[in-house]
Amino acid sequence: MKLTFWGAAKQVTGSMFLLELEDEFRILIECGMDMERKAPLPDFIGLFPFEPSMIHLVLLTHAHVDHSGLIPNLLREGFEGQVICTPATKDLTELLLNDSASINQKRLKKFQKKLKSQPGLKLPDSLKELYLHKQVQEALHLFRTVQYKQKIRIHPQVSVTFIQAGHLLGAAHILMQIQEDGKEKTICFSGDLGRKNYPLLQDPEPIPEVDYLICESTYGNRYHLAQNTAEEAVSQIIQETCVEVPGKLIVPAFSVGRTQAMLYTLHKLQVAGQLPPIKIFTDSPLALKSSQVYQKYLSLLNAEAREFAKTNGQLFDFENLIYLEDIKDSKMAAHYNKPCIIVSSSGMVQGGRIEYHVKENLNNKLATILMIGFSAEGTMGYDLIHSNKTIMVKNKEIPIQARVERIDNFSGHGDLNDLMDFVQYQSPQKVKKIFLVHGELDSMTDFCRILHENGYTQTEIPERGIAYDL
Repeated sequence: MKLTFWGAAKQVTGSMFLLELEDEFRILIECGMDMERKAPLPDFIGLFPFEPSMIHLVLLTHAHVDHSGLIPNLLREGFEGQVICTPATKDLTELLLNDSASINQKRLKKFQKKLKSQPGLKLPDSLKELYLHKQVQEALHLFRTVQYKQKIRIHPQVSVTFIQAGHLLGAAHILMQIQEDGKEKTICFSGDLGRKNYPLLQDPEPIPEVDYLICESTYGNRYHLAQNTAEEAVSQIIQETCVEVPGKLIVPAFSVGRTQAMLYTLHKLQVAGQLPPIKIFTDSPLALKSSQVYQKYLSLLNAEAREFAKTNGQLFDFENLIYLEDIKDSKMAAHYNKPCIIVSSSGMVQGGRIEYHVKENLNNKLATILMIGFSAEGTMGYDLIHSNKTIMVKNKEIPIQARVERIDNFSGHGDLNDLMDFVQYQSPQKVKKIFLVHGELDSMTDFCRILHENGYTQTEIPERGIAYDL
């Protein structure tokens, strides 16, 4: 069999791995959107470097669009197989793909308006790639769900098991057992590895020894810095921002996963009597829908969250919490002149309503912008973290007078310790190859060196488009 790395190779996003069996049965593991693509890739025809109609099956580790975001395009270009994932992943993927479709629709409407003033203007290739709600619904008909630890046969010689990964509700490691030439070969795709003791989620589960391990490396060269709990960190910043001064706390957070962890933490503070009586605006319709999915799958959450829900009825509904749905209410919250908390997406301050909230408060000396997750280079979130004086907004240099803080209690990725724990379930003498993916190059390189130093000398960092015979 042959494994080709078509995404998340020497970069973070766009996870896409093609496994081809000897009988030409083709399995695509992940079908993610490449958020870092600056120009068309020379070996891609359209969005894919292969003929989508030749793919028989897609296996999906979790819902984030850098893993799932091109599934509607795959269908549109000829794919007719199934997409297999856990039930929670299917529900969250439906929300995220429809959210992408709404954004795509707005982009197309903007172009149509431009077309009225510039007749004959050609539709750019970037807009030709966009899918709408109809394509999302067609793609969802292909989804088939399986429970964790439910071993299923996807081919006469191939069995698959989804194992709890902890990174996001429904996220999984994918374990494949393949009979070939009278021998069994085992492969594991890590997906995104979660961290231990994360709010809401269960810890990632270990995987058995395998022949080949495809491992993410987002935090391959660093550790989480937080020494206190999420509640302690958030409580302190609320005290400093909203109590000691009459300020506003603005929290960029992805609508799926990160927002739920933050709201759960705020609810716990409220129950403990440690949350001041201020309004908390959650400015994302997608966050409300995502929270309902989390509530639906309580059995997948950790024991503390399940007990909290049993005692308090709801995880994400409490006094002074207000979900904002339309733009009018969003702008009202942005100009609310009393101490408050605004949680809005996106987490990298790149698109979404959070951009408006941040821009409106850059000059507000009483405001705090609290970054709670990773921000890629080139995003406003990255610029906020790495600049303490000014920031470029639409080619204008704007002074930053708001306080900018960063905590990593809510990072959904395991750090170097977690990654090493995950890999060390493999024997250096037995594992044939470890491939590092889904990370910035320096993170991958450092993690590769560390693994070599620990006896995993068969670790490699694949190039995009490189195929390996397994």
